Amino acid sequence: MSALIKPRNRLVYCAIVLAVIALGLASRKFPWLFPAALGKYPGDALWTMMVFFGLAVIAPRLSVLQLALGALAISGAVEFGQLYQAPWIVAVRVHPLGHLVLGTAFGWLDLVAYTVGAAVAFVIESVIRRLNPDPRYLQCRPSVSP
Repeated sequence: MSALIKPRNRLVYCAIVLAVIALGLASRKFPWLFPAALGKYPGDALWTMMVFFGLAVIAPRLSVLQLALGALAISGAVEFGQLYQAPWIVAVRVHPLGHLVLGTAFGWLDLVAYTVGAAVAFVIESVIRRLNPDPRYLQCRPSVSP
């Protein structure tokens, strides 16, 4: 593997982000899609996967490991941010969009779900990279031969 990570196609990764968002929303609206024993945690794992692939859009040259660690850091920061309960942020979290983005209450098991989501995204991204060794598939613009 070269030291320079080939960039990803941002349109492809935007589509992946939208698909993960749709799955995450479906996991909350139609909880029977997942085993009841998993509770709300599939949505939490999908939230971190959305962050992972969103980072791939924003910074297409990051390695798979950097994406996973970045997604975990952001997810963890949002989760620990839920410990802050000032009236203004509670009011933001009451709104459906605020609730989806920021959550409402800190939970240690949410951190486990985020780790699972980052691991699943890591595997998916690794498979995408392995199945598409042709860098032109992943590049933002066509490569130019010297």
